[in-house]
Amino acid sequence: MVAVTASLESPAAEATRVVDAVLHDLATSQHRGVVVDSPPGAGKSTLVVKAAGVLAATGTPLMIVAQTNEQVDDLIARLGVASPELGVGRLSAVDYAATERVRSHPSCRVAAKVADLGGAPVTIGTAAKWATVTDGTWPWAIVDEAYQMRSDALLRVAPRFERALFVGDPGQLDPFSTVEVDRWTGLSWDPTQSAVAVLLRHNPDLPVHRLPVSWRLPASAAPVVAEAFYPFTGFRSGTGPGDRTLTFPEPGGSPLDDVLDTAAATGWGLHELPARFTVRTDAEAAAACAGLAARALARNGTAISEAGTTPLTADRIAIGAAHRDQVAAIRSCLPPEAADVTVDTANRLQGREYDLTVVLHPLSGRQDATAFHLESGRLCVLTSRHRHACVVVARAGIAELLDAHPSTEPVHLGVPVKFPDGWEANQAMLAHLSRPT
Repeated sequence: MVAVTASLESPAAEATRVVDAVLHDLATSQHRGVVVDSPPGAGKSTLVVKAAGVLAATGTPLMIVAQTNEQVDDLIARLGVASPELGVGRLSAVDYAATERVRSHPSCRVAAKVADLGGAPVTIGTAAKWATVTDGTWPWAIVDEAYQMRSDALLRVAPRFERALFVGDPGQLDPFSTVEVDRWTGLSWDPTQSAVAVLLRHNPDLPVHRLPVSWRLPASAAPVVAEAFYPFTGFRSGTGPGDRTLTFPEPGGSPLDDVLDTAAATGWGLHELPARFTVRTDAEAAAACAGLAARALARNGTAISEAGTTPLTADRIAIGAAHRDQVAAIRSCLPPEAADVTVDTANRLQGREYDLTVVLHPLSGRQDATAFHLESGRLCVLTSRHRHACVVVARAGIAELLDAHPSTEPVHLGVPVKFPDGWEANQAMLAHLSRPT
């Protein structure tokens, strides 16, 4: 069960109270770090931008560490909207070509070396780029998506700052490595663990805040995702039942339309195919994923929310899968009118949001349940990208597969047990999807 109690505060008031507490810690705490855990869509980037403005206003230089170039450019765009007068230096590779988001910032300078940024109040770059900087120290750093950062990457940039704010989502995908990691198993400084996990093991007294409200997930999704992936902290939706609606004016009639109607009415839909062991690029499942997106477009869906009324266009629909070859198979099934639908892996969908998502279940058609396909973070990302509705495509038999393949990962001394484990999270999500509507 989710360890969260009903709050008499409004979602906005509760979220503001936590953000104020974070900013107060930044100003008064003597700790070298402050950690902020965030569920999906709780405003991580908004907090980073606000904290950057507050820290820069004190007149001390600030460095921001993100994990990808996409995240860096997104933060620059957000900083340009929130504080257009604040000078920003974009630390980049020599061959980096500034995106439109960076060029539109009124006070952004791009360079491959810190010395060429003209002493900008805020310097931002990827962790990989910051690792190449060998001179200079900043009083403050903000590390965005800190749970996606490996601890060895943090070790390489730590000499550059005195204190830091770490912001990230503990429920999503862990950092990955392409080398054998057994040699580090059980070590408190395991370089393949997330930066925050190792940081807190060595500094257990650091203040940890938790953002309590998801502004992305609707009221139909927040309790489901919280119970499956955040069982000990929980969170709630910033909207209530009925605040968001997804409608399809054009009549349906096919099985795909029935699933879309169910998802529009309840927030969730399960399109279950006959039980069968298949190759990874299951042609029938790929066609079903593409067909759902195509039918949603053909029926001229409309999304109504606190942001207004907008048509359900192709760029507001995403299809997620576990593997790149599955992504390619689904994309090949899309008709021309659905060419702008996003189709990608869970890793690349992190941090993005859409009105409608279609998910190919990682365990669909499999004969076994490997650690990769059971990872709770992968399913969490796939089922938490939507603002209105999520449809899961899967072959029947996943429940039996889970029962036949309980988690067999070895337990090592000195390695904290991760909660929830993937087996439990998959069971919880499947149980909700299988409930009669």
